[in-house]
Amino acid sequence: MTYEEFTSSIENFSNYTQDIKPQSYFDFPLAPILEAETRLRNHNAKSIAYFSMEYGLSPSVYNTFSLNRPMSVKNQFFKHEVFSNFWLSDYVFRIDINKMLDIPIYSGGLGVLAGDTVKSIADLGLPVVAFGILWNKGYFKQNFWYKHGQVPEELSWDPHSYPGLIPLKNRVRINTKDGLLHLRLWKYYVYSYDKKNVCPLILLDSNVVENNERFRQLTDQLYRSDQVSWRIMQRSILGIGGMKAISELGFDINTYHLNEGHAAFALVEKYVQLKDKNQMELEKKKFVYTCHTPVAAGHDRFGIHDLDQIFLPEYLDPMKDLGKETKDSTDVNLTYICLNNCRRTNAVAQKHGEIMRLQFPDFAKRIDAITNGVHMHTWVSESYAQLFDKYGQAFADWRRQPKNLENVTRLANDQAFRKDLFDAHQGNKRNLFKVVKPWKLDENVLTVCWARRITGYKRPSLLFHHVDQLLDLAYKVGPLQIILAGKAHPNDNIGAAHIQDILNHIDQLNNHYDVIKVLILENYDTYFGKLLSNSVDIWLNNPLPPFEASGTSGMKAILNGVVQVSTLDGWVVEAANDDIGWIFGYEHHGPKIGSEQELRLDEDSAALYKVLKDAMTLYYQTNQQGVIDLKSSWIDKMIHCVRRAGFFNTQRMVEEYRDRMWK
Repeated sequence: MTYEEFTSSIENFSNYTQDIKPQSYFDFPLAPILEAETRLRNHNAKSIAYFSMEYGLSPSVYNTFSLNRPMSVKNQFFKHEVFSNFWLSDYVFRIDINKMLDIPIYSGGLGVLAGDTVKSIADLGLPVVAFGILWNKGYFKQNFWYKHGQVPEELSWDPHSYPGLIPLKNRVRINTKDGLLHLRLWKYYVYSYDKKNVCPLILLDSNVVENNERFRQLTDQLYRSDQVSWRIMQRSILGIGGMKAISELGFDINTYHLNEGHAAFALVEKYVQLKDKNQMELEKKKFVYTCHTPVAAGHDRFGIHDLDQIFLPEYLDPMKDLGKETKDSTDVNLTYICLNNCRRTNAVAQKHGEIMRLQFPDFAKRIDAITNGVHMHTWVSESYAQLFDKYGQAFADWRRQPKNLENVTRLANDQAFRKDLFDAHQGNKRNLFKVVKPWKLDENVLTVCWARRITGYKRPSLLFHHVDQLLDLAYKVGPLQIILAGKAHPNDNIGAAHIQDILNHIDQLNNHYDVIKVLILENYDTYFGKLLSNSVDIWLNNPLPPFEASGTSGMKAILNGVVQVSTLDGWVVEAANDDIGWIFGYEHHGPKIGSEQELRLDEDSAALYKVLKDAMTLYYQTNQQGVIDLKSSWIDKMIHCVRRAGFFNTQRMVEEYRDRMWK
């Protein structure tokens, strides 16, 4: 593809002439884009299409594009409030950081993983194009109110002035009983860490003048779930619209990777496109599927009656043929569409593979497991990157080969390295405390963080279940600093109740700020995800086993030497014997999965307080008001965390996808 061909595809290119030039794209090199676009149209090359409902790309902390013209204030960082048991600071101060708003097309872990995946795809130079949706109002803006909990607010941003994002002239259309749904295509290019390769990301957008008002709103809010028709249409935009976009853009695709069941209707669109329907069995072999959750709410089922209100027979008939669990079913199951028709299926951790085979015994022999990871270049802190460079004799080219982090064991007895490792961590901790300076946190006090999506099975308020026992530890063993963050889906009443519970506990601790400081941050995003995961002393992870398919926040933490306190679930099962921290609580074994409503709060909170006492005792033996015992086993645990980060990264994960799923 030439520069002229590339720019001729951009809608209103005159608006972008300051940012896109013959040699540069928003100040990044243009050549990798032209090479990638050419390769994706090459009939002799085997290319992959990757579909995901959301992408957390973290452009505020990694590969930030420049904008050579004014950016809308809507795309600039908004202030974050903090709620703590130090009310005076809450009332007077806000967190105000001058940065760009993350492109708001994600809600949480699934999206951040998809973003990390396409970044590693770019790092490896693989011929992949990704498809998603341009969410015009993002997920939502979060507000916390005492006595009210989480109060969602509509988010507004401006895609036309967002650095790196461009609208295309191309349109695709989906035929429905309410008329044609028109979709505009946008592009965003995900660059490799060395700027030598890109993975194009195509985003579909219904907010165009050709559509009626209801259709225009379909791509407003991610995961809007108050109407079943809304959910059906959003999944249709991804699956059906994404497949149409492949044809519209002239890409030659050999493998279609469906990241979650949200994109299952891609199989339906493939059937509709075929002139010879007998070819469908061959076409199915081009599809692979990744399942990300054992939780029931994560598996979409739509009534045939509801689908019939939207789709003409050309779509409804194959939906029924491909997606009914039994002959007499009155629902179409998107997970079943994928399981029954994709060539390969994978779970996202080894334990999740075990659980998924129990959930879907008819497909057990076909379910593989590829453990998730995180994108090392996004999530490693600057202090730890400098540390790895300083000890290059052990880590060598760790940026190109993340596996080299496993060589940290060669330095385990090097006192200078142990000191530098702990000092780098303390530097990260100070960076965090500068951001929340008004709350007067102390770098030599043990700091615990729980931050992720807030929902029932993740048990976000477990630490406060018996708050008197937590206080007893703070008074008898040593002071505590606790930071929490996360969003609950606006319609998740259980998640909202957990937020209210946490706020109530913070309120009750107001008279104990001298020994226990608790902060909860609004609007958790990838910026705060990086800041928190590389800076605290303990990363707390306490989902109810076996309902955490993988979890990835702890992987970001171990990359930066942050020790774990975790239940035995998800990725942690694969590192449980590696001395990365403390494991506690209920363990799942046997052929029955159990219930995600049976939260086991009494027994697991008791187990948590027990291991927290051990962790606090060791920490205060290690760090005595800034005097560090370099022989401490706490530092051994930090070293083991870094070692395991050599495995839990998306470069290894994508290489496994390439070798086991895409070939």
